Amino acid sequence: MKKIVLTGGGTAGHVTPNLALLPYLRAEGWEVVYIGSENGMEKNLVEAAGVPYYGIPTGKLRRYLSKQNISDMFKVVKGIREAKKLLKRLKPDLVFSKGGFVAVPVVLGAKAQKIPVVVHESDITPGLANKIAMPSARVVCTTFPETLQYVPKGKGVYTGTPIRRELFRGEKKKGLAACGFDGEKPVLLMMGGSLGAVKLNRCLREILPELTKTFDIIHLCGKGNLDESLLERKGYKQFEYVSDGLADLFAAADIIVSRAGSNSISEFLALQKPHLLIPLSAKASRGDQILNASSFEKQGFARVLREEDLTPAAMRENILALHENRGKYTEAMKNSNAADGAEAVMTQIKCLMR
Repeated sequence: MKKIVLTGGGTAGHVTPNLALLPYLRAEGWEVVYIGSENGMEKNLVEAAGVPYYGIPTGKLRRYLSKQNISDMFKVVKGIREAKKLLKRLKPDLVFSKGGFVAVPVVLGAKAQKIPVVVHESDITPGLANKIAMPSARVVCTTFPETLQYVPKGKGVYTGTPIRRELFRGEKKKGLAACGFDGEKPVLLMMGGSLGAVKLNRCLREILPELTKTFDIIHLCGKGNLDESLLERKGYKQFEYVSDGLADLFAAADIIVSRAGSNSISEFLALQKPHLLIPLSAKASRGDQILNASSFEKQGFARVLREEDLTPAAMRENILALHENRGKYTEAMKNSNAADGAEAVMTQIKCLMR
């Protein structure tokens, strides 16, 4: 039986695409194991999926001066030693890396053991961890076509991002029922993510009286951001966070308003949901969301409202324009070759095993 090591961690975005590959890998007869950080958030997610998990030490890689760089460098070196030992014992045929700090020791360890590596990059410009990992990879899969210019020549393949199968199994009726909606109005879903949700929440709630004339609204507002005064408001349902029922809410939604995190917008593309993106500003991030949103706008998948231009009135106008032109965005997404990258990534994995 072929064996593959999956690696990546630090955020859910470095884990969920790995988990999205599991049904495909298992269907192809692969034995799957996971190497993550010793105390990382990925451990619970991976073990819940029934995958054996091995933790190694890892240090954070920084682009700026910090006293912790010295101590973390020792952690990285120790992580590489531990990764080499693990890989020598596990004897995988291939390593698939989704990035994050923990992936660097695993990829470098795989190179030392002459194990083929496939790296996946979520954002348009590679993060520091993947910049270090890419020279050791045989193939670098990308979510965006623009990323290919940053990948070593001959290694880059535009695949899109693997999407969790369960997101395609959502039921509109269940989503509407969970919100108490009757389905008479189109449904707007807004999700702000864990960063920068406050401004989006405030703008949406300010225009609720106008929007609820046209839409029923599902609002994923983030932990601690429920508005008690709006709990009984007709046509408006707020949740701090949804996990198990998210696919049903997606199925119920006609349009989506969101930040522009790579994995989220890849899911909107796969589900062909017209979306308005309000990316985090460069002041609040390294600017990757701005680039992500710009790419989707150029490809005709999304409408974009800049953070600097965000006001309640601007949000309302853009939501109405998105809904009015939703057919145009849906058609562009239908014609995309990278709506779900799982098959494309699997093709690259199988090619390396021939």
